[in-house]
Amino acid sequence: MIRKTLTMTKAFLDSEAAGGLILMAAAALALIVANSSLSRVYFESLHHHIGPLSLLHWINDALMAIFFLMVGLEIKREALTGELSTWPKRALPGLAALGGVIAPAVIYQMVNRASPDSLRGWAIPTATDIAFALGVLALLGSRVPVGLKIFLTALAIIDDLAAVLIIALFYTTGLSLPMLAGAAGCLLGLTILNRLHVKALWPYLLVGAVLWVFVFQSGIHATLAGVALALFIPLHTHKKGSDDDHASPLVRLEHALHKPVAFLIVPIFGFANAGVSLAGFSSETLLQPVPLGVALGLFLGKQLGVFSACVIAIKLRIAALPAGTSWAQLYALSILTGIGFTMSLFIGLLAFPTHPEIQDVVKIGVLAGSVLAGVIGYFVLGRLLSSRTSES
Repeated sequence: MIRKTLTMTKAFLDSEAAGGLILMAAAALALIVANSSLSRVYFESLHHHIGPLSLLHWINDALMAIFFLMVGLEIKREALTGELSTWPKRALPGLAALGGVIAPAVIYQMVNRASPDSLRGWAIPTATDIAFALGVLALLGSRVPVGLKIFLTALAIIDDLAAVLIIALFYTTGLSLPMLAGAAGCLLGLTILNRLHVKALWPYLLVGAVLWVFVFQSGIHATLAGVALALFIPLHTHKKGSDDDHASPLVRLEHALHKPVAFLIVPIFGFANAGVSLAGFSSETLLQPVPLGVALGLFLGKQLGVFSACVIAIKLRIAALPAGTSWAQLYALSILTGIGFTMSLFIGLLAFPTHPEIQDVVKIGVLAGSVLAGVIGYFVLGRLLSSRTSES
């Protein structure tokens, strides 16, 4: 019995849907706790200081730096040897990701055009949550064409890169030149390690930890230190006559981080940030400019932007329709890109750092838009795949 349970648990953790399902559970639990008799303990615990930072800041600034390190490793690997390694492979997901950034931002700004103070949140609905989206796709099973899975994965990775650039360019304030100089020194150290073909991970991680401290004090969000570190982790082993990347530092670190990030760090972030009190919540709350702009940006903006960009790219023969897919399936997948949980919540915190009341309505907008995109995308794509199966 115990062996069977362990086998089933391992099978679940190895499945593509596991990370998304655990994140969904963490978000749901946060909402339940935040609206129960434990709400006071929940919110007070998050603001309890451990050393120089509150628990919430340790989660959002330190733990999420590890998440961003994982994102950076994935981007580098895919760009060098994976699904983004050539222009034909990058074209469709790259242009789709661009459309999926522009359209939601435009919709958010249109909804908030009469509220200048809230325009700072324009980037909140621009990001797709890769764990959620791939989790929903995995729930549809083997019926999903491989080309569709590859397209969504590549799009989400480029989408993460866009989110990183947006955070660096638009949500950085009060720069400290001495701290930036210290960060630059760390980057120089990482460059030297890279040029010397150092394959041990600990020197990179040690310099990366110091880099995080400097970046945290510099005015740039500390999580970007994770992405910067990832860019310097070597992918190849540099052994003559060997093209096996599995022994390379990057692949070893990515494999080591995959489960802790998917099953611990991201769910902890979701639990700490999805909790919002719904006391006094009404339909009028959702119709406020900020949550409405976020929800419409995610649900309508992402699908319109992603699908329109795909249509233009394919019709102009810049790219081709993913193998084994139809236009209808591609549109259904575009709906799923409106699931924007992790990055959207994260950008919302950066956009309104001193306005917790706005952060709360941002969470409502993110949850509403993501749930709509996930549920409707799941049923539309499921119906299309069932129709194809019955026809064949």
